Amino acid sequence: MNFSVAFSNGTNSFNEGFYLTAFRTWPNKNYLILALAIIYIITLLGNLVLLIVVLMNSSLQNPKYLAVCNLAIVDISMNSVIIPQMVPVFVFNQNHVSFGACFSQMFFMHFFGDMESFSLALLAYDRLIAICWPLRYSTINTKLRMLLIIGGIWSMVILLEIFPVSLAARLPYCASREVKSCCCEHGPVYNLACADISYNRQLGTAKSLTVLLGPLTFIIFTYVIVVVAVMRIASTTQRWKAFHTCFTHLLLVLLYYMPVMLAYILGNLRLIQNVDLFTAILTVSVTLPPMLNPIIYSLKTDELRDKIVKLLGKSKVAQQIIKNEASDPINK
Repeated sequence: MNFSVAFSNGTNSFNEGFYLTAFRTWPNKNYLILALAIIYIITLLGNLVLLIVVLMNSSLQNPKYLAVCNLAIVDISMNSVIIPQMVPVFVFNQNHVSFGACFSQMFFMHFFGDMESFSLALLAYDRLIAICWPLRYSTINTKLRMLLIIGGIWSMVILLEIFPVSLAARLPYCASREVKSCCCEHGPVYNLACADISYNRQLGTAKSLTVLLGPLTFIIFTYVIVVVAVMRIASTTQRWKAFHTCFTHLLLVLLYYMPVMLAYILGNLRLIQNVDLFTAILTVSVTLPPMLNPIIYSLKTDELRDKIVKLLGKSKVAQQIIKNEASDPINK
């Protein structure tokens, strides 16, 4: 999606673009970029391995793993929007961003950030059906129905994001073009406009609360129902098994929401005065969950872990066969 069309109202030229000025005076920015690069590489490897394992095993191609694969795609996309563009900006000081590129990044960054929240809610829905209606799971939660829900979520989030970003792109930017952030975030950009931004601020706040608290409320609601259902189970072993299936998802929820809430509290209470340090904390808190999600899911889900071990085992066997053939004097 490109926002480089002529949104200019005559008071500014969108061709001038913006300048990202985060970490300008921060001496540790190279260590941060290195850490983010490592996070990005692990994010790609972890989520791609998860996707490959699901695609290669027909037994994993069910509604639950459709939701897991959806989260993996969102994780890769989220960090791909944020991290790669930071290298030329903060390593090679190429911090100019065109008008269209800035608002395109703004859209996709917030879009995939919102998708993280809704994807976790989708996994909560899957666990709710699996635990509360186990005998009817295959008829209630079919692959087609899961695909339709995923498509509906993507369409809804597009509509949620395109309006505030389009409004911000239409504002006149006739004063400063220095965005005090490491990327084109909604707030730091529209705050530069030389016009009334009260509506943009209200809309941005309402949208943020909706995409964070809406899915979180749904997740809490589903787990209240799950706990009530599990406590009715007579067998202690079955109770533990039911809670164990939810434990991985709860870890992902805490991993996503706790850093976001912590950053929100730190920002609003101004407990961190250094803007660059706060930006660094916020950036890491946003990019860390996409890296850890596939690792946690792979380690805590027995079925998936076994498939990954088998896949890696096959690759090692194949490498050993190649080495043996290369060293065999008969083949020389």
